[in-house]
Amino acid sequence: MYTLGDIPRKTALSYPDREAIFFEGARLTYKAFNNRINRLANALTDKGFKHKDRLAVLTDNTFKFLEVYFAAGKLGMSVTPLNTRLSSDELIFIVNDSESCCLFVGDGYEKKSVEILKALPEIREFIFFDDKVKGFIDDQKMNVKGFTNYEEMLKTASESEPTVVVDEEEMAILMYTGGTTGLPKGVMMSHRGIMTAIISANLSASFTKDDTTCFVLPLFHVSFWPALALLMLGGKVVINRKPDLEKILKLIQDEKCTHINAVPTIYGWLLQVENIDAYDLTSLRSVMYAGSPFPTEILKQCIQKFGNILSQGYGMTEACGVTMLSEEDHALDGEKSELLISAGKPSICADVKIFDTQDNEMKKGEIGEIVVRGKHVMMGYWKNPELTRKVLRGGWYHTGDMGYMNENDYLFLVDRKADMIVTGGENVYPKEVENVLYTHPAVAMAAVVSAPDKKWGERVQAVVVLKENQSATEEELSDLCKSKLAGYKCPKSISFENSLPTTPVGKILRKDLKKKFWEGQERSIG
Repeated sequence: MYTLGDIPRKTALSYPDREAIFFEGARLTYKAFNNRINRLANALTDKGFKHKDRLAVLTDNTFKFLEVYFAAGKLGMSVTPLNTRLSSDELIFIVNDSESCCLFVGDGYEKKSVEILKALPEIREFIFFDDKVKGFIDDQKMNVKGFTNYEEMLKTASESEPTVVVDEEEMAILMYTGGTTGLPKGVMMSHRGIMTAIISANLSASFTKDDTTCFVLPLFHVSFWPALALLMLGGKVVINRKPDLEKILKLIQDEKCTHINAVPTIYGWLLQVENIDAYDLTSLRSVMYAGSPFPTEILKQCIQKFGNILSQGYGMTEACGVTMLSEEDHALDGEKSELLISAGKPSICADVKIFDTQDNEMKKGEIGEIVVRGKHVMMGYWKNPELTRKVLRGGWYHTGDMGYMNENDYLFLVDRKADMIVTGGENVYPKEVENVLYTHPAVAMAAVVSAPDKKWGERVQAVVVLKENQSATEEELSDLCKSKLAGYKCPKSISFENSLPTTPVGKILRKDLKKKFWEGQERSIG
């Protein structure tokens, strides 16, 4: 098994003149890309950084982010990617907790990064990707220790291949998850785990060197996998700095992208772009989604728009690539249509089972906790052996997701264990209710959370965003739910908002919505 650093090294040998990267007008061949990665690795070595040191990165998407991943991989250093939407306190905690000694910063985060620097005593080098960071510091007349321009640093460094021996079992990425409540958890991802997941993805998606991915999700998230997968094969990666609907459509058209991976929310937004039909999207042969189950009605609209080229990947930071629902299983009608709400079958690299609360395997059709085993599973949680033992017990990673397997071994997600609502002693899974709300033609986004109730302890509360220039009443949506769900599952109240809080990859933050309804309560459960 190879390490992350082997990806650019080997593809530069096999495809030196093929185009690897397109980003905001810049194009890089595989040879040029690998030379830049080597320059970065050697520059870091010249500055005294060494094997098993840790780097942190705060930036929007840029090919330079990928260069940091790969250069660190060649040196046996690990990378901690920082979620750009976190607060200063959360960023300070993560950088210090990860014991990072070098911070890379991109355009737009100059103020935030400089503000937190004083609370980052272990940072020896502050490396900025873009000139705006330098301009900000110059304007503020600040004296920043180890202040370095990324491009200037690369100019004087050697292009020779680093000779550090890196073991596949070493930590390649320390990625923090959570942070909306409590302290974020550092997920230790090994070279072997990441490479296993990437190879599995390549086989499942049938990628080739002739594919081009339109990359829209954050590189600080585990959703970075399509970029690594295509770069492993000699394909092309078209990078969006931030998701911009019109820009995404234009890049697919102009760069003849064959693949895109996004979350259901982004696809829902794309369908609402008024002039979407003006763009030529016929180059697409694969439209993939992940992050959360797709509301069935919007999924059907996507199939009608893009054709039967949709597939789904289910996984998490702790275990990338758990299951895959293929294009063939995305049928609009017939017996297979029920699979539209499935997460698919276990991927090549994963064993998947359903356990009860005593870690006994459950029968087909019974709801329990989804557990995963495979070489792609995380090494554990950074500095948290107790939690590691808890979630990796018995050799299985316990996901906290609830679901069941049908007779044909398709996995069906019911909901997050932590999101389940208990009202009057009955269990309600929000996703089931949300799927019904999405069947109304005026509903653009829907989220269901618990809210306090004097009689039942908790009630089912829905929050809805309507499509532009369309309308629906609370009574209308309530009647829709009553026609399709058991009474205890129906929302007791439905509120309307202009938008819903989402993560950087477009997943609705139910926890943030829930806080609003439980404010002033002693507990957030009934």
